[in-house]
Amino acid sequence: MKQGFVKAASATPAIRVADPVYNAQVICEQMEEAVSHGAKIVVFPELCITGYTCGDLFLQNLLLEEAKEALLRITAQTAKMDAVILVGLPIEKDGRLYNVAAVLHHGDILGMIPKKNIPSYGEFYEGRHFTPGEETVTEYQLSGRKIPFGINLLFRCTELPELVIGCEICEDLWVAEPPSTSHALAGATVIANLSASNETVSKDDYRMLLVKSASARLLCGYIYTSAGEGESTQDLVFGGHDLIVENGTLLVQSSRFSSGIVYADLDVLRIVNERRRMGTFGQKPEKDYRVVPFSVKLAQTRLDRKFAAHPFVPEDPALRNRRCEDILSIQAYGLKKRYAHTGLKTAVLGISGGLDSTLALLVTVRTFDLLQLSRKGIIAVTMPCFGTTDRTYENACLLAKTLGVTLREVDIRESVTRHFADIGQDMECHDVTYENGQARERTQVLMDIANKENALVIGTGDMSELALGWATYNGDHMSMYGVNAGVPKTLVRHLVDYYADTCENRELTAVLKDVLDTPVSPELLPPVEGNIAQKTEDLVGPYELHDFFLYYMLRCGYAPDKIYRIAKDTFSGRYSDEIIKKWLINFYRRFFAQQFKRSCLPDGPKVGSVALSPRGDLRMPSDACARIWLEQLEKI
Repeated sequence: MKQGFVKAASATPAIRVADPVYNAQVICEQMEEAVSHGAKIVVFPELCITGYTCGDLFLQNLLLEEAKEALLRITAQTAKMDAVILVGLPIEKDGRLYNVAAVLHHGDILGMIPKKNIPSYGEFYEGRHFTPGEETVTEYQLSGRKIPFGINLLFRCTELPELVIGCEICEDLWVAEPPSTSHALAGATVIANLSASNETVSKDDYRMLLVKSASARLLCGYIYTSAGEGESTQDLVFGGHDLIVENGTLLVQSSRFSSGIVYADLDVLRIVNERRRMGTFGQKPEKDYRVVPFSVKLAQTRLDRKFAAHPFVPEDPALRNRRCEDILSIQAYGLKKRYAHTGLKTAVLGISGGLDSTLALLVTVRTFDLLQLSRKGIIAVTMPCFGTTDRTYENACLLAKTLGVTLREVDIRESVTRHFADIGQDMECHDVTYENGQARERTQVLMDIANKENALVIGTGDMSELALGWATYNGDHMSMYGVNAGVPKTLVRHLVDYYADTCENRELTAVLKDVLDTPVSPELLPPVEGNIAQKTEDLVGPYELHDFFLYYMLRCGYAPDKIYRIAKDTFSGRYSDEIIKKWLINFYRRFFAQQFKRSCLPDGPKVGSVALSPRGDLRMPSDACARIWLEQLEKI
């Protein structure tokens, strides 16, 4: 529960049709199992106390009375359970029979939600037995209890107010206007669906699509629990297909044709953050809702949920390749528009033999091919200076040659040396002036060549460098269009690797693979025995950590302590807790201190859900204070 994580369970018991006594027993057993696993929300299938497939037995008074007795026994078992339990049963009220979800908590029945949409088509004939529920909340009396009864019921956690549970039942999801829509607009962050969805060929795919789209559209957690083993197979088979989804992302699903429990950790704070971020989420509905409070212990949830170490990079190779192709296209078409607008036919970019400039060159080549312009109009400028190694220099030259672009070499050693003499910089003092002087000289060279050739300077810096401010202000920080501005460093590597694997040019593949094997470095300090002396990740920290921090801070709105917690779990065995904390502190310090560089960022295309453009995703003041973020980390 702390930090917004709520463990949810979707439980499908193996029941007996029309045997509430037995069914109550197996439901209680699964409740005990789920709660002992740490679940705070446990959802059972539609009509599970009796079975969904009772048919005309639903008209038997004995079955209805036994179902109520079973509900009371199950309710009594929840007295010492620190969780909210939802179970399905038939309830007679005012001479009508309703298909109901009962919400149980600490030995009490918090409410009953009737099914609104009663299917009577195809294999379904619920209209023969059940009445559609009404939105208006009334009362139902059971064993001396006055229980809220109606569709417009929500249940809010006192200790974690962001956790608000709404409920709909099976067919309610499949209609044009599901009750969950107004539930979510009224504040529900988690929707429970008690279902009895039979299996037909490919129905599971459509069911999955419905649940994921509902969760994505409503920005909510969605717990879908379906009837399974034990239901009558007279005409239908129920597969027990259980799903837990958050903001459109499947967290877990059960194997079909089985019984049991699946668990997932819903992040309600992330759900709320996403709604807050999306100003078009919607206004509260005009319908009146009754909100019932409940209380659970605010303890740290033991997480079953796993977080991708590289959230910007899909783990599935096929999906990753599709993503790489999409991103390269976005970058190229963004640059293509700029050339179509300006009417220019020449590009200038600095190539260092490193990853970022390599990707920028590949994107520029793709753009010129789209425009049917000669690749000779791409002027790739290598500018060796004090830190350039033979390896990166040779790779830069070979890249230009194999891609068929124009290569120019401008050795800047002499001009930088003269500049240092002009400003009184000691050549033996390898400080920030020594480093930045080289970067700014390179940018001046590129800008002046672009003026001379009537060209655009193509920026090479990536999004991770922008987040950390790892760029020289008005040096490599500046360009006329930054094609890599929306691409994090961990993804840059995969884009270059994808290009290497698909270019069908053996020589180009070889040089790209060698670029991938080269340590990331600005090469601004003299080499040591011919090798790179300045490795970026030794100075600012591993980029895989920084990209992880960046994603969960900006995309998910996580606080520093929450990022630290999930980073420890995700990178366990690769980085110590102390190392993770060290670089997380460094990340926040740099992110806040270096906003002034992002505030005057050149144009460049957004390619993913995280971007740093001051004109788009990140409207952040350059003089914002990082104190409260850093203080939270210091307290850990």
